[in-house]
Amino acid sequence: MRIIGLDHIVLVVADVARTCAFYERTLGMQPIEHRPGQWALRFGANKISLQSVAGVPAMAVRTGPGSGNFCVLADAAMTDVVERLRREGIDIIEGPAPRVGAAGNLMSVYFYDPDGNLVEVSTVLPDT
Repeated sequence: MRIIGLDHIVLVVADVARTCAFYERTLGMQPIEHRPGQWALRFGANKISLQSVAGVPAMAVRTGPGSGNFCVLADAAMTDVVERLRREGIDIIEGPAPRVGAAGNLMSVYFYDPDGNLVEVSTVLPDT
């Protein structure tokens, strides 16, 4: 067996509607109701499923609001990313700073969502 990709991640959140509004406003992700009462955030060919803390399944009992940490790639200049975050009143906790990710060399900024999940937004740097 060989793993060929990542299908989705799940974030446990205190308030699904608040989380949908935050990611739609801040990063332009599209909230979708993929099953009745089950929400996700769509961006490109990717999806973040949202799980209300009130309905966490037994197998995920050790997860909770603020336990997530993930990186998304932006198609904008880092200066534009920083400007948008500041315009939305988001406190950048680190960066812009160089990193290495699956896509290669990155420039990244970090901030927390309303539940305390660590969000990294990166731009791919040209090969040198």
